[in-house]
Amino acid sequence: MAIPVKLEVFEGPLDLLLHLIEKNKVDIYDIPIVEITRQYLDYVKELPKDDLNTVSEFMVMAATLLDIKCKMLLPKVENEEGEEEDPRAELVQKLLEYKMYKYMSYELKDMQIDGEKYLYKEPTIPDEVKNYKAPIDYEELLGETTLISLNEIFNACLKRIEDKVDPIRSNFGKIEKEEVDINQKQDFIANYITSHKKCSFRNLLSEQRTKMEVIVTFMVILELIKTGNVEVSQSEAFGDIDIELKKPIESIMI
Repeated sequence: MAIPVKLEVFEGPLDLLLHLIEKNKVDIYDIPIVEITRQYLDYVKELPKDDLNTVSEFMVMAATLLDIKCKMLLPKVENEEGEEEDPRAELVQKLLEYKMYKYMSYELKDMQIDGEKYLYKEPTIPDEVKNYKAPIDYEELLGETTLISLNEIFNACLKRIEDKVDPIRSNFGKIEKEEVDINQKQDFIANYITSHKKCSFRNLLSEQRTKMEVIVTFMVILELIKTGNVEVSQSEAFGDIDIELKKPIESIMI
């Protein structure tokens, strides 16, 4: 009476080879090809012969192992750089790639299992929140003016101020605290825009004497745009920006 033998199921020849390497606890970069080939052939002999497609895949790998075994018995072959070629290198590369994809599949399976534990609810956003619209359309308010063009004008004004600095006295090393009265600067800008009705953004910044005054002026103009007191426009790309008064400026909060 024949003794039934139960074989472990492997997903392919590479899966079997990887199992044998881990089972024998050997370095994947230094596979003992003789011993691994012997164990591999022992498994192949016990494969059921009814599935020829599966058996043929394992037989091709068996032939590859025997070919590698034969090459290792022959004199070493050197490549163009003068280094000895290892007949196992191509097989090792395939095993490493297979091992990487195999463990990636495990990670994806764990993520799928964890994802099934999450529960989601239907959105219950109140109508007043869903239908809310901002009181000011900032895109329509700015028109063709972009932050890039504003930044270019800002940097140009900063450069003008830097060009006015005395290159000799600026190296004296004396540090002074630069103070700006924000309330006074806000009143100046409000009066300037109110009196001109429509003015050049570049000219307004040029009226400032220090870098801090330019920064404060820039912030005040942005706040006036936000509140809708003024409207900015640009006639051409990279051109000057015009500031036009739209409603009286009562107070500015920065």
